[in-house]
Amino acid sequence: MNTPADPIKRVSVISTGTVSIRPEHVGPTWKNLYLWLFTSTRWTAPRPINVYVIEHRDGLVLFDTGQDRASVTDPNYFPGGFNGLVYSRLAKFAIEPNQTLTAGLSKLGYAIDDIDTAVLSHLHQDHIGGLPLLGHADIITSHDEWESLHKPLPEARGLMPAHINLPGLNWKRITPEPLADPALAPFDTGHDLFGDGSLLLPTPGHTPGSLSLLIRRPGHAPLILVGDLTYDDNLLAAGHLPGLGDKKQMRDAVSKVNALRATMPNLAVLAAHDPGAADRLTTALNHGRSA
Repeated sequence: MNTPADPIKRVSVISTGTVSIRPEHVGPTWKNLYLWLFTSTRWTAPRPINVYVIEHRDGLVLFDTGQDRASVTDPNYFPGGFNGLVYSRLAKFAIEPNQTLTAGLSKLGYAIDDIDTAVLSHLHQDHIGGLPLLGHADIITSHDEWESLHKPLPEARGLMPAHINLPGLNWKRITPEPLADPALAPFDTGHDLFGDGSLLLPTPGHTPGSLSLLIRRPGHAPLILVGDLTYDDNLLAAGHLPGLGDKKQMRDAVSKVNALRATMPNLAVLAAHDPGAADRLTTALNHGRSA
């Protein structure tokens, strides 16, 4: 029996700088968002701002696009007033010139113009930072996330239209369709990105339209890229939730991802700001090669 051809040549991770957040943000915490946001006096150690690079037969794909270095060089990047205070309390960024998206791609042997598709797990600033450079690519987000952007007071909800609604971008908004694969239970909707079993799965909670990407390849351990559903896979595996987001939705999404581990025991969960994600990806890829 012939093994199906692998549509993916390589999966890599680069980081567009680092971010420090509040320990309560990582979670778990019993505190209300605004309580911990305005009373916490501690920051985590710097955590990566991960961008996943997928070399696919149909083109070069990004999952998330990182943080724009302009956010640490342009004093007008963030909103002012109360919203600006909230942003300053949520996160501290550090991005050196050699930590940009362009620099990270160069280390893999690619230029920004080589990107064909960018999938956004959600539309927060540290995931959309590469948009100004991607006018030539398809930009994929969920319909629910796009609708959230256009509801009142987006900046108060962590969305900055000035850095998202850029001229010339080729947006593609997807709506998950019913899935018939029992191996994906309890996920019953998703979107087959390239018609090869690499699925975008709805994992709302951090934002209303958050997406995760499940990558299944012949002869390789499966991967699931989960954006900000968690900041630490050990916490997710234990069912613990971050301190920011809709708790009910996050609990459901975390439960579904953990249920996949039962049917995909080698599943590697890769988050955007998990310090262990890069090593976990390497382990998963090595496991696939030795299988």
